[in-house]
Amino acid sequence: MNRRAAPEQLPLDDALQAFRDAAAAAASAAFDIPAPDVTFEAPRRAEFGDFATNVAFSLAKAARRPPQAIASEIVERLSDGLGLAGSFSSIEAVGGFINVRLAPAVWQAAVEKILHEGARFGEAPPQNQRVSLEFGSANPTGPLVVVQGRSMSIGDTLANAMRLRGYDVFTEWIINDAGGQLDALGRSLYARYRQRFDPEFPFPQDGYPGEYLLPIARDIAERDGDRWTRASEAEWLPHFAKAGRDRLVAEQQQTARRFGVEYDLWQSEAELHETGKVREGIERLRQLGLTYEQDGALFFRATQFGDDKDRVLLRRDGRPTYLAMDVAYHFLKLKQNDRVVDILGPDHHGYIGRIKGLAAALGYPGHLDVAIAQQITLLRGGDQVSMSKRSGDIITLDEIVDEVGVDAARFFFIMLAMESPLSFDLKLAVEKDNENPVYYVQYGHARIASVLRRALPEDVGAAPTAPLAPLVHPAELALARRLSEFPTVVAGVVEYLAPHRLARYARDVASDFHQFYTECKILTEERDLRIARLALCLAAKTVLARTLALVGVSAPDSM
Repeated sequence: MNRRAAPEQLPLDDALQAFRDAAAAAASAAFDIPAPDVTFEAPRRAEFGDFATNVAFSLAKAARRPPQAIASEIVERLSDGLGLAGSFSSIEAVGGFINVRLAPAVWQAAVEKILHEGARFGEAPPQNQRVSLEFGSANPTGPLVVVQGRSMSIGDTLANAMRLRGYDVFTEWIINDAGGQLDALGRSLYARYRQRFDPEFPFPQDGYPGEYLLPIARDIAERDGDRWTRASEAEWLPHFAKAGRDRLVAEQQQTARRFGVEYDLWQSEAELHETGKVREGIERLRQLGLTYEQDGALFFRATQFGDDKDRVLLRRDGRPTYLAMDVAYHFLKLKQNDRVVDILGPDHHGYIGRIKGLAAALGYPGHLDVAIAQQITLLRGGDQVSMSKRSGDIITLDEIVDEVGVDAARFFFIMLAMESPLSFDLKLAVEKDNENPVYYVQYGHARIASVLRRALPEDVGAAPTAPLAPLVHPAELALARRLSEFPTVVAGVVEYLAPHRLARYARDVASDFHQFYTECKILTEERDLRIARLALCLAAKTVLARTLALVGVSAPDSM
């Protein structure tokens, strides 16, 4: 039998909107002012209700009355005129706030919506907007490290959330394979190659000393023998630079795939130069009158867009600067997308205004968002980890995954806001107890699955369409309310570029389920109550699994 809500009871969103409209109208009528905006937030304490609004504080000056008097007046007018007795169990004025408690039927209807929509719960209709999302990008001069791990976790979670909310997301990685760092890579690899024949061959001072170049040098020596020992630098440098670049980019791509991240495009910086895109971007700024020549160099009028000085695009010898590549790459992305998001690594704060000013200069003001994924400190049981066993001078992302697994790494990397430095305790990440946040969340999903396995199959089959009126216990309603927040949480992740909200939300859902499990016997002898609680379990399992999927973490059915 299909459930049907009582006629006087409204769904959650409609109930809250009805309250907003009625409260705004009541305030306008009471104080002869334009209808104010009424917004909700979580009350300071749970016993104050489900939602609170501080609209009375915003009206105090215009109404010339204390917030509590204003709140009381609005509540008194609402008590007779709201007409939503089935949706609200209480509306009270406390300390100037208006606290609202919704009727159990509203939360029961929210659970029904989750069960009906299943994996589609939280989806938004197509926004008809294409978003370019660049994250993780690194020089092709070594293996990926923990900084890229954090950036990839953040970026991939954002991409997943954006897609759920109806955006067409195109993920990108820029390969910085032009400029001095590639020459340094070529010389470093060549030195490792020569040292196979002459251990005393000097290593370049500005080279990359990591042991990760040794196997590449070995493979070249096994394939080519000593032929490159007799070649001129003009011959061997481009060969070794390209060989190192190709091998390291392939290894970076393999690590990204192992980490569960697939990119739509690995964009080569060198290709932008070779195809004329860099010149095209510079020409765009010329056409806009935003360049000038000085001392033989070409400058971009960056100060017109908030920068502290104008920036060089072309050096005196005609070589483009790195900013010229940024002009080309961002001009390309801005032309092809409605919105561009760059997630940069640590120590790029001074670059944010420069790139956003560049977007404005190119004719796309407000189309570019830039965020910083801050630095990470690795700990092991509270002691800082400062050395890689395998590489000698760096800690690779592969080493982290080897030690703690993809699930723990991805979850830990997004637990804090990306602009906050992160301490990652490797020992905690592998603990099998509730102190480990990813274990705690995954155990919540496994516990739900265990309950469903122990239940009668016919009860589980009946749960998706069973009446939910028996769900009135505070722990049941708290869990139902938490589950209903999923679409809003995901929307906030997208709006504020804040994937850490999903990690926090996953822990909150798990916590509320554990509380419900403790306080409410699920497989009780009372059939209607038992099946209603199984329905709540199914809804919780759906939401928790969906949340973990957005983060790139598995949802195990057993632990």
